[in-house]
Amino acid sequence: MSSDRVAIITGAGRGLGSSIALSLAEENVAVVLAGRSVEQLAAVQAQIAEKGGAAIAVPTDVTSSASVEALFAACVDRYGRLDVLVNNAGIAGLKNLVDLDEDEWQRIFDTNVRGVFLCTRAAGRHYAEVGAGRVVNVASVFGLLGRAGYSAYGASKGAVINFTRAVAAEWAKFGAQINAVAPGYFATDINAELRANPELLAKVLRRVPARRMGDPEELANVVNYLALHAPDFLTGQIIAVDGGESSV
Repeated sequence: MSSDRVAIITGAGRGLGSSIALSLAEENVAVVLAGRSVEQLAAVQAQIAEKGGAAIAVPTDVTSSASVEALFAACVDRYGRLDVLVNNAGIAGLKNLVDLDEDEWQRIFDTNVRGVFLCTRAAGRHYAEVGAGRVVNVASVFGLLGRAGYSAYGASKGAVINFTRAVAAEWAKFGAQINAVAPGYFATDINAELRANPELLAKVLRRVPARRMGDPEELANVVNYLALHAPDFLTGQIIAVDGGESSV
């Protein structure tokens, strides 16, 4: 089966990133899986191949400009084009501000903000030449809300949100679109420990009007829409997928 579109997904080895990659592959998109873990990327690649999809795995450090350049070169070398970038790679950290050291603050910003900047810049240079292309940034509801213990993470995701808006204004003139999703709590392997603790889970869900975590496929569906099906006139928007958490 030949693919008519090509997408790079960062942080594709686990969690929401792997769900997004699998969902895009089901839409006949050739996916380039980027992440740090060779083993995790290989597992997702195998899942896609089993279903007849097209995928390559490219171990990538999104905080390194050289690594990002190699990722985009590998994509174009293999498929000859790029249509979609999903900036999903991100890290979080729970620590009160007075206990937060500079290295931890910088570590979060390097991945969550510098990584988005480097990958988006690389995509934008390609899109400007061809006059088309899309980016979907995975921000967070914590970029819209204040949450104790997440000053660095929330600030980084807030930066992603306004970065998305600014770039949308720049890119509209050459026909490329960039939007973001702001996910709330989703049931993934990353929060398996939290979900296994009934008291802690109940505390978290009290803040969510839907009283549940999202299914990763629910977020993947929104990403797919923005990446593949949304009108070109839709750009610079932030869509919260959070069970109503940001509305109360």
